[in-house]
Amino acid sequence: MSLARVFDRFFTTDESRNGTGLGLAIVKSVVEAHGGAVTVESAPGEGARFVVELPVRQ
Repeated sequence: MSLARVFDRFFTTDESRNGTGLGLAIVKSVVEAHGGAVTVESAPGEGARFVVELPVRQ
């Protein structure tokens, strides 16, 4: 299933290979570096929902 690997570096579903597969891996890395988390929910034909959670700065 692609959803389990969506945050892996160099993973892409683009069969034409026009993408590098780095975008979501970079997003996850930056969010986690700031103490947050990113998740994805998806259903066939419904699209995807990405949730980015970041801690409140004191």
